[in-house]
Amino acid sequence: MPTLDDILEQIGEFDFFQKQALFFLCLLSVTFTPIYVGIFFLGFTPEHHCRSPGMAELSQRCGWSLEEQLNHTVPEWGGHEASFNSRCRRYEVDWNTTAISCTDPLGSLVANRSTVPLGPCRDGWVYDSPGTSLVTEFNLVCEDSWKLDLFQSCVNAGFFIGSMSIGYIADRFGRKLCLLVTVFLNSASGVLMAFAPSYTWTVIFRLIQGLVSKGGWLTGYVLIAEFVGSNYRRAACIIYQAAFSLGLIILTALAYALPHWRWLQLTVTLPNFFFLLYYWCLPESPRWLIAQKQNEKAIEVIKHIAKGNKKKLPLSFQNLNSEDEDGEKPKPSFVDLVRTPQIRKHTFILMYSWFTSSVLYQGLIMHMGIAAGNMYLDFLYSALVEFPAAIILMLTLDRIGRRYPWAAANVMAGAACLVTALVPDTLYWLKMTAACLGRMGITMCYEIICLVNPELYPTFLRNLGVLVCSSMCDLGGIITPFLVYRLAELWHELPLVIFAVIGLIDGGLVLLLPEMKGKTLPETIEDAENLHR
Repeated sequence: MPTLDDILEQIGEFDFFQKQALFFLCLLSVTFTPIYVGIFFLGFTPEHHCRSPGMAELSQRCGWSLEEQLNHTVPEWGGHEASFNSRCRRYEVDWNTTAISCTDPLGSLVANRSTVPLGPCRDGWVYDSPGTSLVTEFNLVCEDSWKLDLFQSCVNAGFFIGSMSIGYIADRFGRKLCLLVTVFLNSASGVLMAFAPSYTWTVIFRLIQGLVSKGGWLTGYVLIAEFVGSNYRRAACIIYQAAFSLGLIILTALAYALPHWRWLQLTVTLPNFFFLLYYWCLPESPRWLIAQKQNEKAIEVIKHIAKGNKKKLPLSFQNLNSEDEDGEKPKPSFVDLVRTPQIRKHTFILMYSWFTSSVLYQGLIMHMGIAAGNMYLDFLYSALVEFPAAIILMLTLDRIGRRYPWAAANVMAGAACLVTALVPDTLYWLKMTAACLGRMGITMCYEIICLVNPELYPTFLRNLGVLVCSSMCDLGGIITPFLVYRLAELWHELPLVIFAVIGLIDGGLVLLLPEMKGKTLPETIEDAENLHR
């Protein structure tokens, strides 16, 4: 009996239907970006200092500029190098006193400036920002700064839990149903978050988004990989990833135009409701239907694909092992991911690779954010470097294969992190060049693992395998802020050294995986076990 890949060779491996499906799913990929990295803008922490009664009136009377006011009235003020005291403490003095001098206000009140008592911010904070963010609206600074970390941790925790549950649902009940359910829940929770009345409700709705959004994105990834033939799988998956990179640029433009977080959240969420139209635009995966012994439905989908490609399915290809249709349908199980030796090896290596990709990808962005700069330009530059990475992979993966470019990209990312850490600040151009090469290398790793992960699992286990392995990416996202911000307090470049070690280890491990260039997707456990032969 012919396989689905044999049939696709007859009706089109990447013709009009597949290109149309890829376009629809790329739109989904674009809208996932704000959920994955949206905290960069939604939770932006501007420069801030304590509000003190009478300080504004005194500044107006003395004709101070903003910087002069801060230098005179804020403890240990140093702009972007401000200390905890300057942000979270205030002088316990009465600025309404008429005897205060404009040239030395503290000196006119006390003889020794260092003896002026400091107290907590009882009247709120003044933020140096033209818009609003979660930080400015809910005052997530000083003693409450941990709440912003909790907000981002809830998103990644949602990714982690959702990866397990959504993966099982997609393999048990179908790709299309899973995609539509996650789209609806993501859209509804995103809109509710934009109108959330308190910090607590904001965290709850963001957690729900995390639970369903990544699972939906990866389900779309698996769906397009199962629609196209093996010769075009690489191109389709890289384009799907490039759509995510395009989302980074669109998000930057929207954040610049809409500096208020509620309007930004609403704007990036509403387009998701249009994806419910995919009920009529996209069929179920024929590979999943075949794996579930639903051969008649699979033939209907195959005929639909042939019609979309303006081709006719030959009569000799219209039977798909119908005698086994009533046999036992394989059901996905977490045990299957570690039960057999080769799949077990694949699972552990892929889990570490997902963890590495997440830690380096998010860590390099966070480390760049430690230094003062224009957040819009910094984010834009880091997004633009992802497009050359996609072009390099388009040119190499089908010529060289998956493993060697993957290993080389890990080594490049790790070595670039090490160079960035060791190069002195005086050679700024070399430091930034190395940082960009590191970002390019880890972007290539991300795109390759998204391509290879579905290729190493049989059809009935594929979605579960992808989402369970990629859950390590979410675990990496949870701990990365602590790696960056806490270790940077010991030595500013220490996180980069850790990233280098993690990346270089991954570069060696991926060479232990089988090469998938030109191979058909495995349909059974036996197929997956024999991939290394």
